[in-house]
Amino acid sequence: QVKLVESGGGLVQAGGSLRLSCAASGITFSRYAMGWFRQPLGKEREFVAGINRDGDSIYIADAVKGRFTIARDNAKNTVYLQMNSLKPEDTAVYYCAASWSVSISRTPQEYYYWGQGIQVAVSS
Repeated sequence: QVKLVESGGGLVQAGGSLRLSCAASGITFSRYAMGWFRQPLGKEREFVAGINRDGDSIYIADAVKGRFTIARDNAKNTVYLQMNSLKPEDTAVYYCAASWSVSISRTPQEYYYWGQGIQVAVSS
């Protein structure tokens, strides 16, 4: 059974930091590109960051570039999203997802497995 389990979310003041983790099981983690998406209340899910299988290539969405970064540890089957200088508009449910794509995809439809999501709330 494939599981992606996010952790590290919560409530933080604007300007603060959080690090999300996503632990994978039931898959050969190193064969999947990984991505983070978010969905603010009442809005569509949007791509935040992606990382390729080896971890040597990343893509960060313009909305969070310079504040967020993504990394992975294939030995621990875990992908991370480091979020700095958080803003109220970063408030959303954050999801990690796994994709067979060789390159980093920004399209949710190219991700096969999803975590249950974790809430991040940033107060002003």
